Amino acid sequence: MCIFCDIIDHKIPASIVYEDDKVLAILDISQITYGHTIVMPKKHTANLLEADEETVQACMHAVQMLAKQILKNTGAAGCNIICNTGAAAGQSVDHLHFHIIPRYGADDEIIIKGTGRSKKQDLDEVLKKVTGK
Repeated sequence: MCIFCDIIDHKIPASIVYEDDKVLAILDISQITYGHTIVMPKKHTANLLEADEETVQACMHAVQMLAKQILKNTGAAGCNIICNTGAAAGQSVDHLHFHIIPRYGADDEIIIKGTGRSKKQDLDEVLKKVTGK
């Protein structure tokens, strides 16, 4: 069974930040920074690439609304909005979810893997591969 589905069904307690008929948002128990929130659709779908458009729209509406609310109410200077898709990208729960991670300044000690510079790439070749042309 999916742990997020159990949280959505209120079988597992959680600190609920927001809930409507399509989306549930909870405080992440790890709290990378103060106010770290997870937004998930109530409809089970493994990840962003498998979600239908209505589910993505409902999630993004909640993410935007909550990010504004969290920044206003916590005094955060910005936030990271992260959606890991697939195990290789760090997705640990196979249920679509978005992290809203408030940022309070340059001294936040958050390490996001893969944010360094890669080796030099031939951008013309990359563009052809990415666009399929």
